[in-house]
Amino acid sequence: MRFLYQRRRFRDLSEQDILALAISSEEDDARIYRSYAEILRKDFPASAVVFDEMAVEEDGHRQRLIELHRNRFGDVIPLIRREHVAGYYARRPVWLVKNLTLERIRLEAENMERDAERFYLEAAKRCTDASTRKLLGDLAAAEAGHQTYAQELEEKHLDDDTEASEERAAKRQFLLTWIQPGLAGLMDGSVSTLAPIFATAFATQNTWTTFLVGVAASVGAGISMGFTEAASDDGQLSGRGSPIKRGISSGVMTTVGGLGHALPYLITDFWTATVIAIIVVFIELWAIAWIQNKYMETPFFRAAFQVVLGGALVLAAGVLIGSG
Repeated sequence: MRFLYQRRRFRDLSEQDILALAISSEEDDARIYRSYAEILRKDFPASAVVFDEMAVEEDGHRQRLIELHRNRFGDVIPLIRREHVAGYYARRPVWLVKNLTLERIRLEAENMERDAERFYLEAAKRCTDASTRKLLGDLAAAEAGHQTYAQELEEKHLDDDTEASEERAAKRQFLLTWIQPGLAGLMDGSVSTLAPIFATAFATQNTWTTFLVGVAASVGAGISMGFTEAASDDGQLSGRGSPIKRGISSGVMTTVGGLGHALPYLITDFWTATVIAIIVVFIELWAIAWIQNKYMETPFFRAAFQVVLGGALVLAAGVLIGSG
């Protein structure tokens, strides 16, 4: 027979339980900060040092709590953790996710400090012992001030050159994870669907049929590109980031690239729809050239020549095949 485990309610905890919970929480937070530091150490060594020192700060909080528990209740600390208390804030295991960005880690750290501050404020209200209330209140203030402390650590360890270097690394990661696969998807969706869409258009001169073929080609290409990108590289060795993010970027942009010149065929007049679709095609191709120039630092006219020429050839092929 299986019995359901029932977590304890926060309001039912004794003062000893509250101290034990605070001790285990500070220990967990210190370990999380050290995990973040290890994630950042290779690409963002200065930021890793910041998280190392924040972990040391959490160790200091834990030692103060242990000393108070020893004075009030002895050396045996009850085993009680976050997951044992109903309604207690839970830490999502973000530190287990591969390829976390620096911005995401900083955001998670800020959320950790806010959660800890709320806990200490509520815990102080539940305690009647003056020394316990004082320590919990002091820790709430410390958690509230950790954002300022983190900024002080960043100023201490991140000089202008180091900060610029980390910003370049973060930009590179953004390009590898989102821009590069998204651009590849947009190019594939815009160019590869030209031939089937315009071949169908000129072969049937039926706008609804052309629209259906365009949607099918775009969605199919998006699914294919998304899975291919996600499966081709897990990002561990290449440093290109999460395969799921890259797959989403590539798949969505592939679909968007194809739908751009399929949607005009919702217009019932064939030649009106076709002229608009051709205009959309050249807008897409120029947009690709602009993205290459802005993010990939490809000279604009070279990018435009390559993309527009390639797209025009595929478009012409589709028209010729459909008219044959």
